[in-house]
Amino acid sequence: MEQYLLWAGMIALVALATAAILAHRIKSVKVTDPKVAEISGYIHEGAMTFLNKQYRILIGFIIVVALLIAFVPGLSWKTAVLFVMGAVISIASGNIGMRIATNANAKTAEAVKKSVGEGLKISFFAGSVSGLAVVGLGLLGVIAAYLLFKDVDAMFGFAFGASSVALFARVGGGIYTKAADVGADLVGKVEAGIPEDDPRNPAVIADNVGDNVGDVAGMGADLYETYVDAIIAATALGSISVATFGNKALFVPILLAAAGILGTLIGNLVVKFFNHPKPHIVMNAAIAVANLSSILLAAPVVYTLLPGNFNVFWALVTGLLAGVIISVSTEYFTSTRYQPVKKIAAAAQTGPATAIIAGLAVGMISTIVPIVSVSAAILIAFHFAGLFGIAIAAIGMLASLGITLATDTYGPIADNAAGIAEMAGMGPETRERAEMLDAVGNSTAAIGKGFSVSAAALIALVLLISFSKIVNLTTVNLLDPKVLVGMFIGGLLPFIFAALTMQSVGKAAFQMVQEVRRQFREIPGLLEGTGKPDYKQCVGISTDAALKEMMLPGILAIVFPLGVGFGLGAAALAGFLASSMIVGFLMAIFMANTGGAWDNAKKYIEAGNLGGKGSDAHKAAVIGDTVGDPFKDTSGPAVNILIKVVATASIVIAPLLLLM
Repeated sequence: MEQYLLWAGMIALVALATAAILAHRIKSVKVTDPKVAEISGYIHEGAMTFLNKQYRILIGFIIVVALLIAFVPGLSWKTAVLFVMGAVISIASGNIGMRIATNANAKTAEAVKKSVGEGLKISFFAGSVSGLAVVGLGLLGVIAAYLLFKDVDAMFGFAFGASSVALFARVGGGIYTKAADVGADLVGKVEAGIPEDDPRNPAVIADNVGDNVGDVAGMGADLYETYVDAIIAATALGSISVATFGNKALFVPILLAAAGILGTLIGNLVVKFFNHPKPHIVMNAAIAVANLSSILLAAPVVYTLLPGNFNVFWALVTGLLAGVIISVSTEYFTSTRYQPVKKIAAAAQTGPATAIIAGLAVGMISTIVPIVSVSAAILIAFHFAGLFGIAIAAIGMLASLGITLATDTYGPIADNAAGIAEMAGMGPETRERAEMLDAVGNSTAAIGKGFSVSAAALIALVLLISFSKIVNLTTVNLLDPKVLVGMFIGGLLPFIFAALTMQSVGKAAFQMVQEVRRQFREIPGLLEGTGKPDYKQCVGISTDAALKEMMLPGILAIVFPLGVGFGLGAAALAGFLASSMIVGFLMAIFMANTGGAWDNAKKYIEAGNLGGKGSDAHKAAVIGDTVGDPFKDTSGPAVNILIKVVATASIVIAPLLLLM
């Protein structure tokens, strides 16, 4: 039956080959403006400097954890080997995306001089390199992890490695990008009254670097671990469902993921051949085609591998439809085209306080649809195929991940392009076109985050089920005091985690603000445009702060489940996981959507509405956006990964809990 894995592996290789071809084509495009090339070079250098320093720290962490897993009695050296594999491939997936993004930003800026459509193609296909690399490496890694030992339980080590690296990448990258962004906005736009991405602002290069290390490398590692966690958890449930679904159930999640990759490749063709002046229509069409193709390709997979159990297909469709509904809902609450964002912008006319209040309300209300959608998916998928159906629903939600990540990565590339257009003086028309792409990118980024968080909730539930199976828990008594304490601690952890990451952004942003003010004050002619800012000093501040501040939240994510498990027992840890999943899900959705709505309220005003740039409403909206920056790009995404890290860590230590 391993021929099925061969077919899936070949499809993963096709995805990687396509990514390589797209990357080669983008790299072959020449940048003709020397100023544009110079600025892009600064951004690439800053991003690589940060990632190389971060990877050195992560390598030490990986070695220490792998040795502990390998040599602690009761744990398996196989788990340790797969932990290292998962971590290393996670690093590679984020790095590939960041490299192509920093190569494509200048080329997007030059392309929009011709048309918005040309800029869309370069930025989207650069994002597609990241998306295809993530799903290709993810699927290939899972197949290799299975074939290496043919031990499904050990494969959770692979998931734990991917989740651990993703957490550090997301937290570190998020702190970096928001420290620079907040510093640049508060001093540049609010205090000095200069435009966004003005070359006189010393923090602009750090801000653009942050878009890449946070929203490209961090997001790549984030969705890579989401993807492999889903496949591994579903494979584990498939292995224990053979009595119901047959021996081939083990391979169904892997082949369904492969069908999703083929659907993603078909969706990419839409962007290539569908010409439309509005970028969001092109990308929505591509996502719709990718989803439909994934469904059609999944049907023969289920029919062939699970004869007589076609209800598994409907469980897959349930998850995919839930993902689509959540994406549409997220776009409604975060796009400049709809009322929620327009109402926040209108509230900004009376000051920053009312803009913040309006944004918080929008973010809270926006949690309704994801919660209802995920809940409905759980109930319907369980009805069709039991616990295995819930796992397959998670696969369905991630079926077209390759194209979803492409639209997400497109956002920071377009943002960088708009910044480069401003810094290089490419003219108002080029800047306006780049900002049009950027505004759509804000919504696609918010959609990507909402989609990722919702998928994470389903995956966390499947991981909880897997944990319960390993430790032989059939029920959890909510009246057991230890379980209640575990639940309280689980609900507390996302709050502590979000608070620590927000504080980290605040401390780093304080240093950035002080540095930008110092340069404005001390460098002769800087604000007049005759002096030259020290960009490297600001890049250094963000780099050092991010690397220092990412450690404590990352360590806590591993220490908490260990403390609850060994201190209170397996049942209490199950309660901990359930509570952290629910609270973390709500908090991550709330933070991502609130931040996205504040950001686009600012963009809506900057487009010439309600007084436009420089108005009191604009200044208030900038402050709202500044509050939202760590919401949507640091704490929210990190909490999303947190709920999977604690679950995979719990599964890894589960054999030790059986010995207690």
